[in-house]
Formats: sequence, structure tokens, C-alpha cells
Amino acid sequence: MNGVFDSEELTRYFEDGYVIKRGLFSAEEISLLGAAAHGDHALDQAAVARDDGAGNKVRLSLWNHPGDGIYGMLARCRRMVDSVEQLLGGEVYHYHSKMILKDARTGGAWAWHQDYGYWYQNGLLFPDLCSVMIAVDAATKENGCLEVLKGSHRMGRINHVLSGDQAGADLERVTEAEKRLEKIYCEMAPGDTVFFHANTLHCSGPNRSENPRWAMICCYNSAANDPYKESHHPGYTPLEKVDDSEVLRVGQAGGDSRGVEFANLKDKDLSARTLAESRESGS
Repeated sequence: MNGVFDSEELTRYFEDGYVIKRGLFSAEEISLLGAAAHGDHALDQAAVARDDGAGNKVRLSLWNHPGDGIYGMLARCRRMVDSVEQLLGGEVYHYHSKMILKDARTGGAWAWHQDYGYWYQNGLLFPDLCSVMIAVDAATKENGCLEVLKGSHRMGRINHVLSGDQAGADLERVTEAEKRLEKIYCEMAPGDTVFFHANTLHCSGPNRSENPRWAMICCYNSAANDPYKESHHPGYTPLEKVDDSEVLRVGQAGGDSRGVEFANLKDKDLSARTLAESRESGS
């Protein structure tokens, strides 16, 4: 099966629950992505702010289908999709993507959580999903980079509870896991990516720096793990892969959120369950 990972990287992913791929996207590709995102009025208008409990907020925009702009080209390009299929062992589809907008000095933290802690509620029987975070800006400890507990995916799904604007994993178990497992700060340069398992415990700190930490996260589900019920994220939808060159071509043509329908996370009529799930999605 095609993909960017060698056997050593695959072993690390299965043992550690994550793997970082440096320079998966070029400086020009990431510059075009950043320019498109920062200039995207629709993305900005769709963004919701989540309070971290300490007075800081982190914004995110979310969409279910990848579209034909530069966001879609990143999510659909072979270097991404083929690599996730390496990790999950077969065909995958686009579950959703989001842009995390952690602004300078005010960007809030995300509590410890597992993605499957939320997605389990969506009718997914197995944690056969993978998230890929693409660094749009440099991610450092100072500006709240992703943190993971190495090997925590082997703990299985942990109960999650809603507290304020975020839902987090059971703190008693997280505290015990922190005593036994190594915490990794996923510091990344623009264009670096981190692939992580749906049961990997992860969080991020607040942005206390003068630099923003924007990141795009593409989430994929195994085609064989088609949910048994409808939710606010899609069931199996065949994913049309594109050549890697399309990222640059579409980006240079000025494509941003073409074909993207942003989720309405501001809807006050959402049920408590769905609202909790819509609060998922940060790192």
C-alpha cells in the first residue's frame, strides 16, 4: 500500500499512538494555505470560541466534506490519504476537517481528551479513525502546541464529561496515565504533520506567546467502520483522491473554501449530546 511511512514509522505509530512527519507540505504550499485561511471571511464567520475555563478562548471552524479549494486538496491529496490508509489498513473516507485558530496571547487551552471519546457517540463501533494535524504556523510549547501521552491509545476509550465549553477525559484516569506514560510536546514547523490514533490522549496549553498557532486537522474514518446511525458527521462517502501537485495548483489559483459548507456550531437549538460532540474537535 502506498504512503509516506517506512516500516520504522509504522511501528512507532502502532506502539506510540502517533507519528510526526516532518515537511510533509512545502513552505510554498503552507504559505498558500495560511494566506487562504487568514483571508477567508466564511471561515472566520463560521468560527466559534470555546472557553478553556481560565478566561482564554480558542476558536475553530469545522466542515464535513473537503471541497475543491486548497483545504480540500490537502485533505484529498495522495500523500495524506494513502498514508492514513497505510495506518488504518484499507480504504478511508473524509470524516471532517477543522481549522484551529489559537490566536496570539489570547488562545486558550484544550483539555485532555480522545477523539473517539466523542466520536463513539456518533455510531462508530470501532476506533478505526485517524486525525492529521497540519501545522500552518510554527507550533511550540509557548504557543500551545499539541501534547500527547505516548502509548495512551492502548488504554481504550475513556469516559468523557462536559465541563463548561469543553468535554474532557475522566481526570482520575488521565492523572494516573500521566504517572506512567511519557508526555510528548509535538513542536512542529509549518508544513510538519502529526498523525494520531483516535484513542490517543491529547491536549494543548494556552498561547502565551506573541505568535498565533493555527493548524488544520483532517480526520478520516475507515470505510469498513461506517457508522450505524446518522450524526452531524458523514457516513461513508467515497473520497476522490487527487495528485499531490493539486495542492500547489489550486492554492496558486486562489482556491480556499470552494465547495466547503461550514458546520453551524453556533446553533443554540442543538441537543446537549450533539453540542457536547460539536465541542470535540480541538487540539
